[in-house]
Amino acid sequence: MLLDRQHFFATIRGAPFPGRLSATQVNGTELVLDEFEVRAPDGDIRHLAYMLATAFHETAGTMQPVRETLAASDDAAIRILDRAYAAGRLGQVRTPYWRRDADGKSWLGRGLVQLTHRRNYEAMSAVTGIDLVERPERAMEPQVSAAILVEGMLRGSFTGRRLSQYFDTQRADWEGARAIVNGNDRAALIAGYGRTFHAGLTASLIEQPAVG
Repeated sequence: MLLDRQHFFATIRGAPFPGRLSATQVNGTELVLDEFEVRAPDGDIRHLAYMLATAFHETAGTMQPVRETLAASDDAAIRILDRAYAAGRLGQVRTPYWRRDADGKSWLGRGLVQLTHRRNYEAMSAVTGIDLVERPERAMEPQVSAAILVEGMLRGSFTGRRLSQYFDTQRADWEGARAIVNGNDRAALIAGYGRTFHAGLTASLIEQPAVG
């Protein structure tokens, strides 16, 4: 897939971005594009579009790895989550996974897509070859986070559901694809982002000359 990136960024500047793009937003988006090209060179462009939509939503539009609650530090995120849990605002949470374990490590959400719980850090360590169990904070590194996003959504590492179940020759289920990460939470909103990214990608494809 050859992409005119200058045209792509000009296209998405107005939507889903609010009329402008910062250098960090461009850099974060390019990391996802690069990672997809390396890991899925012949991949479905709709898969890439939905990855970008997921990152856009999960990072509040920054396209940079963030902690759960958007806190500036693990300790701050833990305090915010503890308060929300005590107030009963996290009814779906059975155990406070963000609290530090015996080794002082927190398994709170981090990255371009929120990686939570030790088991998911273990799973993505195996997929990426990066020891996220020894150093869970590495999920905040842009390159590492992009690898987690791409491989996790392609393989179904987060919930057991993968992109190929929602986008194939027969269908494009933009709303259902949210189950790859988080049930049907904001499914319609993220589907809209996905379609917008897809339109930008499609308009920016460079036609490759025929071989032979």
